[in-house]
Amino acid sequence: MPQVWSSPVRFVECDQQGIVFNAHYLVWADEAVNNWWAGRGVDWPELNGRGLEYVVVASALEWRSSARYGDTVEVDAELEKLGRTSLTVRFVVRVGERLCCEVRTTYVCTAGGSATPWPEEVRALVSEG
Repeated sequence: MPQVWSSPVRFVECDQQGIVFNAHYLVWADEAVNNWWAGRGVDWPELNGRGLEYVVVASALEWRSSARYGDTVEVDAELEKLGRTSLTVRFVVRVGERLCCEVRTTYVCTAGGSATPWPEEVRALVSEG
């Protein structure tokens, strides 16, 4: 089941045509991933204390329709792929049932600036669902 994050579209997120500027879909994915980690019980402050971080190594988006000022966007976040040191989360940005954009972001677990395997407890938490 996807983790859902939502927000009203703010005026500052729109261009002169009154539609959301494309870069904001990536911002919303960043907001949603924080909610996704927390919803699975991953404690990043504790992991950071152990020297672990996650970084974005790739992100791609496919636009379908415009979100506009006054809409409320909902972002569904689901694990798409779990590797040894990386994972990919798929974000579906929508207004109601209308699909606006799909974002796929790949994150890598790092320690000391180098890729490192995800801890087993993180693997278990994100795989649950």
